[in-house]
Amino acid sequence: MMKLAAEETWDPPHWALMERLLFDTLNQAAVEFVNRYVRPDGTLIWRPDWPGMDGSDDPYEGFMYLALLYVLGGSDETLELAHKVWEGITWQWTEYGQISREFDAYYDWMHHGEGYLYLYFMGLADPDYLKNRQRAKRFAALYTGDDPEAPNYDREKRLIRSPINGSKGPQFDLTEEDWSTHRGILDHYPAPFEDVPGVDYALGKCPWSDDAVYKEIIQMMNQRMTRGDVPLNLNATGMVTHAYLYAGQESYRDWVLEYTAAWQERIDANGGIIPDNVGLSGIIGEYMDGKWWGGYYGWRWPHGFLTIIEPLINAAANAVLMTGNMKQLDLARSQLDLIWELRKEEGGHPGLPLVPYKHTDGGWTDYRPANPMHPIHLWFISMADEDLERILRTGLDESSLEVHIPGLSGASKGSYQSTKHYNGNTIPWFQYMQGNNPNYPTRILEANYQLIHNQLRKMRSPEGDPEEWRSDGFNLEDLSSIHKWQEMCPVYFEGLLQMTLGAPMHVSHGGLQHASVRYFDALRQRPGLPADVAALVESVTASELTLQLVNLSLFERKELVVQAGAYGEHNFEEAVMYNQQGEVIQQVEVRDKWICVELAPGAGTRLKLTVARYVNRPAYESLWPDPHKGDILKGRTN
Repeated sequence: MMKLAAEETWDPPHWALMERLLFDTLNQAAVEFVNRYVRPDGTLIWRPDWPGMDGSDDPYEGFMYLALLYVLGGSDETLELAHKVWEGITWQWTEYGQISREFDAYYDWMHHGEGYLYLYFMGLADPDYLKNRQRAKRFAALYTGDDPEAPNYDREKRLIRSPINGSKGPQFDLTEEDWSTHRGILDHYPAPFEDVPGVDYALGKCPWSDDAVYKEIIQMMNQRMTRGDVPLNLNATGMVTHAYLYAGQESYRDWVLEYTAAWQERIDANGGIIPDNVGLSGIIGEYMDGKWWGGYYGWRWPHGFLTIIEPLINAAANAVLMTGNMKQLDLARSQLDLIWELRKEEGGHPGLPLVPYKHTDGGWTDYRPANPMHPIHLWFISMADEDLERILRTGLDESSLEVHIPGLSGASKGSYQSTKHYNGNTIPWFQYMQGNNPNYPTRILEANYQLIHNQLRKMRSPEGDPEEWRSDGFNLEDLSSIHKWQEMCPVYFEGLLQMTLGAPMHVSHGGLQHASVRYFDALRQRPGLPADVAALVESVTASELTLQLVNLSLFERKELVVQAGAYGEHNFEEAVMYNQQGEVIQQVEVRDKWICVELAPGAGTRLKLTVARYVNRPAYESLWPDPHKGDILKGRTN
């Protein structure tokens, strides 16, 4: 491995001081957060019962960033807490009756996708953890057709057999109890069908809380929605890719390519539009009277294009990660181009064309400004001019430079309005990468610190007292407590991740965390930046990136390894080292996915790294070989 040494003093920039302040603050906040809401055995201080299929994703979401913080350079304790809480939640929701064999018994892949981000982050944080390596193989088997107890996948038709699936297989018949905890929320959404008795679809709301309407909806869903495949199931490629990153088995890659190819064929067969429902026989619109729209989490209900394009992006990015073939992105590009072709130039947003987000029996509807966040994720994977054009055509304005602090400031176009996942600054980060937002590092890191402060105050308030969320019985009024851990969580660090990894945050409904680079502490032999070291990815292009590294300790030398890509999928071809005055100190050939950098006390450097992208097999494995790699525990066969 090539090793570079930076000896010259580097005046510490404000962003570097803010990064290390964030690490210190997050490490402490993580401990306080867990102590506030988690029992010593890892289970959550919460209610004694939880009916319905909704909700097992939410506790995982509330605590999943413990593992990702460790990946960036968080304390050893954050990883210990991450393991402890995952095991506790899994046991607890098994007792509630929703998790079976350590995986959600049945729900959809919007919610599976959100909750199992926790496992994907654990793979990056601790690839040698035998339990999770074994779980990855077992969970992938739920969707590849290799688990006879969960026949979710039809190999012949290349389809996942229901939108509602999991460790108990496809669920074709849902009950009133299954949807019981979601009724109050769904009151505010349009009806799932346009012909629900007693409901005026044009009003845009559907009273799920009305018992008579509720019975009709469940019956109609079981007749029309619960059998066959939907685009949302493409998020299952994340779980199979997760297993591939542990094991490297070609069968996992082949399944992802097979399943994504099946959806591309359905797009082609449907005139370029992805159908949102495919019957068990493989026929588009089989249970919808031939309509290609109207499926579960499809073009009509409830979110429209959002829950179609995100699984397409996730699946396409997974396929590129495993093959390096950028044509795989056409799966998602085609649908971005489709709605763009249907745009209206006039509307309520001066200067911004509007694109349809939904299709009902009356045709295309719900016109909104195109969201640049979706093509930004494609551009980050491809670095292609065509994806850059897909971003720019949406019409970025001054608001695209704004930093968003959930609950405190106006959101950039396309940002989320809540603290959930704190994934609201993809667009201003892109502008920074384009050289249009030079003050972004300082602004986003300061905003990130302010968010943590606000979250800690909320967590410490009476509103954050877990004893107030408990209930001795089921009632609709206290169901919002299932989201409380996300609302109170102070362990959010979008800004820190963007600056250090040179990447946007993952797509929050099931996307793997991609990166330009990631780091390992060479002396402690663990993932993440060493203590006192700050990193800033200043620019990324198709062939190179610029990275600044600073050692804020005036007493200790630091040694870190920089890896090309989150999973070592890239290679560094050449490295040029600069001092703070911009003078070249050293220029070397690398030709490796790793480069080691030694930083003297108070020293720093700017590296310009030439990159060959997607040339290595991606893997979770770290630099230091696991002596037990490949071990899998096996049970009796009879």
